[in-house]
Amino acid sequence: MQKLVLFLALLGLTTSTYAQKTKVKTKGPAALAATMQDRRWSAEKANAWYKAHPWMTGANFAPSTAINQLEMWQADTFDPTTIDRELGWAEGIGFNTMRVFLHSVAWQQDPKGFKDRVNTYLGIADKHHIQTILVFFDDCWNKVPQAGPQPAPKPGIHNSGWMQDPGDPASRDSATFVKLKPYVQDVLASFRNDKRILLWDLYNEPGNNGKGTSSLPLVRNVFSWAREINPAQPLSVGLWNWEFEALNQYQILHSDVVTYHNYDEAPAHQRVIELLKTHGRPLICTEYMARPRNSRFVNILPLLKKQNVGAINWGLVDGKTNTKYQWDVPIADGSEPMEWFHEVFRKDGTPYHQDETDLIKKLSGR
Repeated sequence: MQKLVLFLALLGLTTSTYAQKTKVKTKGPAALAATMQDRRWSAEKANAWYKAHPWMTGANFAPSTAINQLEMWQADTFDPTTIDRELGWAEGIGFNTMRVFLHSVAWQQDPKGFKDRVNTYLGIADKHHIQTILVFFDDCWNKVPQAGPQPAPKPGIHNSGWMQDPGDPASRDSATFVKLKPYVQDVLASFRNDKRILLWDLYNEPGNNGKGTSSLPLVRNVFSWAREINPAQPLSVGLWNWEFEALNQYQILHSDVVTYHNYDEAPAHQRVIELLKTHGRPLICTEYMARPRNSRFVNILPLLKKQNVGAINWGLVDGKTNTKYQWDVPIADGSEPMEWFHEVFRKDGTPYHQDETDLIKKLSGR
């Protein structure tokens, strides 16, 4: 925690220094970088945007019938019936925000069809009074995404079929990942004024799976590509690993709204909130809630509500992602864990714990 304090203090000093540097007249790539930084929302604009919305509470969402982003978005397995049913359960407990992962491979197969399916999803979510945070890239889990039928879940293994985007080594190779610019800009341009989209989360957990700072060039590029489109919604890349100082510094100095992940218990989470609030921008926790780690609805959700921090837990319905199992505690026979790691509902729509959904309803004003 001491390292976190020192690091965030450094960021506070760096912000003003960087802002002064962007005013220097330059040409070429440096001028473009300065222009992209100038398009970052002011703290005043970001806070006004946040105040215009109700307190954000919800979950990271993939339908229970999808093992990963590709199974969610590919034409043959897109499942609006399940999406509608499960978002209805979310609406019923007062959730108003879902964080949803896209995938470039699904767009590459059929850009128009992919965007049509995104539009269908957004229509279903809007029917249930839910806004959506859309995520582009991801460094988590399996390295080589492939189009077509996706693997079956491995019994008892958390996120056994989740796919990175663009994958490894693609995320490290600028000659490869620069080809993703048309994907990012096509999707952003198509939905840049869509009020059903709350925020663009450009990159989930950059540097994960041992990549470290090798993901920084793609982070820089996706911010630049997005700023060229300049959507009406804010941009962010969430903080998640306090050891990654270069990544964290770039992310927090280029995000309109500060997003972050935290699976710690309440005292440590409280300290992170206090430190991040020194940046004077809205905070949204886009991942939390891992019961065996004592990050629970009962202790974290009231904290986030009190601090006016958006609260997006991992997981909604127990399904093919297997995220009711812990990250590093597989259960070989796929039997029920003693305590679920993530998820709110069982497959039939009944709550895992009724007292949890009662609390969510209460704090959401239901």
